[in-house]
Amino acid sequence: METDHKEDCCIEDEKAAWNPCMSCGACCIAFRASFYWAEGDDTMEGGVPVCLTVSVNAFRRAMRRTNSQDQHCIALYGTPGQKVQCTIYERRPSVCRNFKPSWKAGIQNPQCNKARGIFGLGPL
Repeated sequence: METDHKEDCCIEDEKAAWNPCMSCGACCIAFRASFYWAEGDDTMEGGVPVCLTVSVNAFRRAMRRTNSQDQHCIALYGTPGQKVQCTIYERRPSVCRNFKPSWKAGIQNPQCNKARGIFGLGPL
């Protein structure tokens, strides 16, 4: 008996299209995105664009505008809580790559829920 995988593929495509982060952006506002300095594009090809960062200390950089309460990461585009995207998604720092939103893998992340709460968004 031959199995038709077309339906399974469509279900997976729908799951990939549903990403609450694309209508949130709270973590890009609530937290400072600091990371090891060598992740910058001045030390590695395809790294984080250094022009979008500030020096924190001799070993760390941070994304611009993530260290002040009224602003959001310089790489965040759109309206937080409605529709957003990271303009350097493929080049984002490890701190962003490693952040696990609450919806991913069905595991709650208290930091994700905390950031969402700051902006009046409920937990995922």
